[in-house]
This record gives sequence, structure tokens and C-alpha cells, in this order.
Amino acid sequence: MAEDVAIRAEGLGKKYLIGHAIERERYTALRDVLARSARNAWRKATDLAHGHALLAGGAVEEFWALEDVSFDVRRGEVLGIIGRNGAGKSTLLKILSRITEPSAGRVTIRGRVASLLEVGTGFHPELTGRENIYLNGAILGMSRAEIRRKFDEIVAFAEVEKFLDTPVKRYSSGMHVRLAFAVAAHLEPEILIVDEVLAVGDGEFQKKCLGKMDEVSRHDGRTVLFVSHNLDAIARICHQGLLLRGGKAVFSGSAAETVEQYTRAGLGPSQSLEDFREPRSPKGDELVAVWTATAEGMPSSTFSQGQSIQVGIVVRLKDGATRDFALVIENRDSRPLFTTHLTDCSAPYSVGGDATFLVVIKSPSLRNGEYLVSLASFIPGSQRICDSVFHFPLFNIAGGRAAFPADRRWGDLYFPIEWQIAPQQRREGNAQATAVLRPARAR
Repeated sequence: MAEDVAIRAEGLGKKYLIGHAIERERYTALRDVLARSARNAWRKATDLAHGHALLAGGAVEEFWALEDVSFDVRRGEVLGIIGRNGAGKSTLLKILSRITEPSAGRVTIRGRVASLLEVGTGFHPELTGRENIYLNGAILGMSRAEIRRKFDEIVAFAEVEKFLDTPVKRYSSGMHVRLAFAVAAHLEPEILIVDEVLAVGDGEFQKKCLGKMDEVSRHDGRTVLFVSHNLDAIARICHQGLLLRGGKAVFSGSAAETVEQYTRAGLGPSQSLEDFREPRSPKGDELVAVWTATAEGMPSSTFSQGQSIQVGIVVRLKDGATRDFALVIENRDSRPLFTTHLTDCSAPYSVGGDATFLVVIKSPSLRNGEYLVSLASFIPGSQRICDSVFHFPLFNIAGGRAAFPADRRWGDLYFPIEWQIAPQQRREGNAQATAVLRPARAR
């Protein structure tokens, strides 16, 4: 194992045994009871012989939450782990945190590990915030003097000064996570493991946490493993990415490439719109698919800042009545950013059957992050909507224009702005300011 490798996972796997209830008949005869008892006795004897757990009332099935996962993380590197719910992300972090043992493979870790996997991780509910800071530090192997040296920084970062001597069982979930992250980040572990628990905190605290993780990796040389569904955060602070799907590592590369692979696999024409569709009349239109591509027509779901985006929409019209179509681009919080209609550029559409519309959004100035769309087909001049889809996750903006503000200012849109002060106004303004600010002389 190379000296600069902090974590090495080799063929990691985690197996669970899950039980399935056997379907019961509504009416059961005595012969059915006797036959079922014999089958269950034979099954349990077989399971026992093979070393399987005995689960009452059902059959046993092996479920691999992780299977043959291998990767390396170097010292000072930030690894972003992404994937859909159930992909195995939390299971992987529990193995790396030594909370659970792997069923297969091995993992080698060099350095002290601090984990933040759920609200209140490592806290004793009956102890105060102050006592839990010292307790967590002791668990990490810190001396009391080392903890005391970092104590004020932890309290200031967590913003819990007023409740420092209150038992943490009375803390809100947000206070829990603020203190837990502050302790984990400031008590100088060599490896920091953070799950999506930061989603509990408010927006400003999440930004503080992301900034702290970036700081400890760049300036302190510590290793960070970060699981999040916030693709903007993954692309911004992570050096490398690991994509999990169905318990397997399907891609490993730079953070931007990993985000691209995730969105390309998860979004596009193959994803169903049904979960996002509003109830509609059985005889109405049907929005069949929506996808994105570059302006040249190459399919993609991740774009650089300022890169033109082509949105494809397939609509199945039930009749030849006149239709208009609306496309709304929204941010991750489902807040509309802008809306366009077919009739902005063309006459209403009035041909039955399937139709494909291409909407080219030229050089949009969007901040890094995930963007949603809402779609609707409707009859022009009326309130009758024939079909609609709301808040469908469609594309991501990740990386690109260096001039785009990368700080924490509000807003999702960027406009090239130039501030100027006219020379004459500048001189007059300074003179007026001097006159106003000059202290009055005593008479």
C-alpha cells in the first residue's frame, strides 16, 4: 500500500439475510397445516445445515447491499460518493467507519476516523453539549489539552453557546448536527466521513460545512469522504467521485466526470414521467418523454456554465385541436427561473399524433447545480390543461466559466455586470461625503 493512500478498499461486499412471509390461504384445512409444518421443518433444517439464520414465518433470501467494491483514496483528497437511494452508500460508510464488518473483501485505513452518519452520532443524550465535546475528543484519541485548545472554535462554529450546558437530548435535530459536525471537523481526525446528514441543517450552515470540508482537505491535508445528493456540492469541493448503483461501483473518476455519468444514466428519455405527472383526463394529451442534448444534438444531461442546451419534448396528441406548450426551468427548490411557450416563436400546433419539439436555450447563465422542468400542453386562450408534468429533474450545470461567481451570493442566474462611477459624480460625491462627515467645530 502506497504511503500516500489513506483508504484502500478491495472487493468489499456486505450481505444481509432477509425474510419473506409465506402467503397464507384464506381458508386452511388440517392437511394444509400439516403439509406446511413439514415444509417449514425441512427448510429450517436445511438452513441450519448451511449456516443460515432461521427466520420465523418465511423464506430466507441473501441480499448483497455491497458487492465487489474497490477504490483508493489518497491523503488530502475529497472523495464524493453518489448514487440513488438504496445504492449502498450508507452501507459503505458504515464499513469504513467500523460500525459494521464486511461480508467479503477488506479495507485498509491509515489514520484516525471521525464519522458523521446520522444526527447525534457518538453523542450521549444525557450529557451536556460541553461534556459531549470532551467525550468525542477522547474517543478520537485527543488529549484534554488538545480538546481545550479547539473548544472555542467548535462552539463558535456550531452556534450553540446558549445551550452548551444543556443535555443534548433536548437539542433540535439542527442543533445536534451543527455540534456533531463541528466536533468531527475541528478535533483533527486524519479522515472525515460525512453522510447526507448535513441536509438537516439550514442553508447557511450547509455552506459553512462545505467550506470547512474544503478547508481541511486543501490546507490541513486531511482526507474527506462525502456522500450527498447535492451534485453541485460534489462537483465543487470533491477531487474524485465514486458512483454506486445496485451495490456495485459502476464508475470512478474525477468529480465532474462522475456527476456526468450519474446524470446521464439517471436522466433522459428513458426515465418515466409518470411519477411527476399531474392527474389528467384519459382522453387528454400525453407528454411522452423529455431529454437534453448539446446544441449540436449530442445527448447530455450535464452542461458547463454558458453552454447552450437543447431540450427535446415528445408529445402524443389525441386529436388535431390547436395546442400551445409551456416549458418552465426551475432550480433545485422547484422555484421557477424562466418560462417559454411554443407561441413565443411559432404558431400553435394543430396536428394529431406524436410530435417532437426541440427548444434551444442559448448560452444560459445558470449557477452550478441541478435543474428541474415543468411541462404543460394546453389549449391557447383557455385554462384547459391537457397534460402536465411538474418538477422533473432534467439536467445539471457543473463547472465552466471562471468569471461566474463561485462564492455564496444569492441567486441561480448570472448576468455580466459592470459597475462604473462617472468621473464628475465621483468627485462631487466625494466632496459631499467629506462635507457631511467632517466633525463640527466647537463654537
